[in-house]
Amino acid sequence: MLWSPKFSLSNIHMRLTAKDLLRNIRLLSGCKKITVVLQGLFRDESRRQCRELSQELVKLQGDLVCSINSSERLEKEKEELRATLEDALLKLQEQHQNDVSELEQRLQAFYQAHCDKVHLTYQEEADRCKSFMQQQVSQLKSSHEAAKLELQSKHVEELQSVKQQYETSLEGEEIILQSYFYVQIVLYIQYSYKPLTFKNKHVFSFCLTRCHPHRSLQKDTHTLYLEQELESLKVVLDIKNKQLHQQEKKLMEMEKSVKLDENLTKVQQENEDLKARMERHAALSRQLSTEQAVLQETLQKESKVNKRLSMENEELLWKLHNGDLGSPRKVSPTSTTPTHSFSLQSPRSTPLISNPPLSPR
Repeated sequence: MLWSPKFSLSNIHMRLTAKDLLRNIRLLSGCKKITVVLQGLFRDESRRQCRELSQELVKLQGDLVCSINSSERLEKEKEELRATLEDALLKLQEQHQNDVSELEQRLQAFYQAHCDKVHLTYQEEADRCKSFMQQQVSQLKSSHEAAKLELQSKHVEELQSVKQQYETSLEGEEIILQSYFYVQIVLYIQYSYKPLTFKNKHVFSFCLTRCHPHRSLQKDTHTLYLEQELESLKVVLDIKNKQLHQQEKKLMEMEKSVKLDENLTKVQQENEDLKARMERHAALSRQLSTEQAVLQETLQKESKVNKRLSMENEELLWKLHNGDLGSPRKVSPTSTTPTHSFSLQSPRSTPLISNPPLSPR
C-alpha cells in the first residue's frame, strides 16, 4: 500500500484520543448530545477519509494499468529479443559447425600430407641406406673375390715356381748323376784299361830288358813311381769328387731350404694380410649391421612418432567435435526501455580456435 498523509502518526493519535474521549463520554450519563455531535464529526471524518481513499484507489488502479501495459510491452520486447537471439544463436552454431568441419578437413589434410611426407622421407632414407648397404656388401664381395682370385693366382704361381724349381733342381741332380755315372764309367774304363796298359808296359819293359837291361831297370822303377802317383791321384780325385758331390747336394738342399723359407714367409705374410683384410671386412660388416640396427631403431621411433601424431590428430578432432569450444553468451535486457541495441559478430572475425603453425617433429 502506498504511503498517504492521512495515515500519519498525528492522525492516528488523534483518532485514538477521540475514541478514548467517546468511550469516556459514553460512560457519562447526561452527555448524549456531545456524543451525537462527536458521532457526526467522526462520521464526517470517516466519509472524508473514504473519499480520499477512493481517490487514492483510483489513482493506484491507473498506475497498476500503466505498469501492466509496460510489463506487457516489456514481455513482448523480451520475446522478440529472445527470438532474435535464438535465430542469431542458431546462425552462430551453424557457422561454428561449418568452421569446425572446415578446420577438421584442413587439419586432416595437413596431417595426412605431413604423414605422407614423413613416410616418404623415411622410405627414401631407408631405400638409400639399403642401397648403400647393398653397394657396400657388393663391394666387399667383389673385393673379397678379387683378393681370393689374387691369392689363388699367387698360390698357383708359387706352386708353378716351386714346381719349376723342383724340376730344375731335379734336372740338375740328374745332370750331376749322369756326370757322376759318366765319371764312374770313365773310371771303370780306366780301371779296365789299366791291366792292358800294365801288360803292354810289362811286355814293352821285358823287350827293353832284353835289349837294354840297365835302362829297363831304371825305367821300371820310374814307371812304378808314376803308377803309384797316378793311383794316389785317382784316389784323391775320387775323394774330391765325392766331397764336391756332397757339397753340391748340401748347397742344393740349402738353396731349396732358403727358397722354401722365403716362400713360407711370403705365404705367411700373405695369409696375415688376408687375415687382416678379412678382419677389416668383418669390422666393416659389423659396422654396417650396427648402422642397419640404428636405422631400424630410428624407423621404429619415427613410426611411433607418426602414431603419436595420428593419435594427437584424432584427439584434436575429438576435441573439435565434443570439446568446449566456447558458446555465445545470451544477451539479457538490462534496461526497461523499448529500444534495445545489440551487435552480433561472426566467428570468422573472432576465431574460437587458434590454429597454431604445425611443424614436423
